[in-house]
Amino acid sequence: MNLLRNLKELDLRESDVDDVSGHWLSHFPDTYTSLVSLNISCLASEVSFSALERLVTRCPNLKSLKLNRAVPLEKLATLLHRAPQLEELGTGGYTAEVRPDVYSGLSVALSGCKNLKCLSGFWDAVPAYLPAVYSVCSRLTTLNLSYATVQSYDLVKLLSQCPKLQRLWDVGLEVLASTCKDLRELRVFPSEPFVMEPNVALTEQGLVYVSMGCPKLESVLYFCRQMTNAALVTIARNRPNMTRFRLCIIEPKAPDYLTLEPLDVGFGAIVEHCKDLRRLSLSGLLTDKVFEYIGTYAKKMEMLSVAFAGDSDLGMHHVLSGCDSLRKLEIRDCPFGDKALLANASKLETMRSLWMSSCSVSFGACKLLGQKMPKLNVEVIDERGSPDSRPESCPVERVFIYRTVAGPRFDMPGFVWNMDQDSTMRFSREIITTNGL
Repeated sequence: MNLLRNLKELDLRESDVDDVSGHWLSHFPDTYTSLVSLNISCLASEVSFSALERLVTRCPNLKSLKLNRAVPLEKLATLLHRAPQLEELGTGGYTAEVRPDVYSGLSVALSGCKNLKCLSGFWDAVPAYLPAVYSVCSRLTTLNLSYATVQSYDLVKLLSQCPKLQRLWDVGLEVLASTCKDLRELRVFPSEPFVMEPNVALTEQGLVYVSMGCPKLESVLYFCRQMTNAALVTIARNRPNMTRFRLCIIEPKAPDYLTLEPLDVGFGAIVEHCKDLRRLSLSGLLTDKVFEYIGTYAKKMEMLSVAFAGDSDLGMHHVLSGCDSLRKLEIRDCPFGDKALLANASKLETMRSLWMSSCSVSFGACKLLGQKMPKLNVEVIDERGSPDSRPESCPVERVFIYRTVAGPRFDMPGFVWNMDQDSTMRFSREIITTNGL
């Protein structure tokens, strides 16, 4: 640990940590005082609380502390008294037997954190302890409830205390819309994405509420189970200042659930009205028409993500030929193939990358593109074995195309093949014909 005496940030988020003892924090030397941010939220095991308390106490510049679920609620107040300068707190477990002394101690400790602006955690939240955070809610700009088990009634009361929220990661959208006028970024995730619910709780109406009530909203990531063209048109007209719009309808190819029509018109309204749109993710039932709208209106869009959409190569052609600022394109499970890829080869040199998986791009087209465009790295990713063992017209599993000045990379695993200009070309005239677009 002496080698880490100047370490300022230790973030174990989304890491796979094998912690067999729980005492690793005690290995930080007593002279270590430089920590600014500590995130141990991903750890499943208990940590030594005494070591954690000592570490927090001797780091006066600690601004962010995110605890794991095993840190008990009754000990949180002790840590907060040791670090009243915190700006960001992840509470860890938020469950305990209801006791007045625990509640009052927590409330007093939180009220002493005058700089606290970001709050998360709340695992297994006991409703009786939620009001303890009300004293800091008026200053909060970020409230992350992704791991919280908070019921609607308690959530409504919590949100109503937070007038300065700019970021919120869960539901309560109607209350949010009437309370949080400074909200700029909205992320709503499903609690059980793979469980079919008899009563749909994630609908288009929540997003419509927020678009009406939050005039500064500019970024949306929204998971839901149903959507309509009318809702998307309303959202587009309410929030023309949107710069990032990512809609994830959980069921692939889901149509407008009221009319059973494709969602082309709705997404067309998004790209038409949101003139500064930089990032867009599509989902639902979509035809080539939506890509015509995108190519026509999305002139500032830099990143597009598409899955289970379109009818033919024409859809991809509309995007590549029409989106002047496009830098990154991600496509999955779409019928786009060789013609659109090869007809717009020169466009790829102006982009950062193109990723296609489970589409209709053949091995032969990838080889030809690699030969024609030496400034591009064209990587075929196929775990079924060498593409050379199959006909060149056979679609590849995945292809990753990106601009490079350094040439092919040398750290590719065995199931990745680079299609450079020296690749042997046996590509049929039928495949390389790009007329008809």
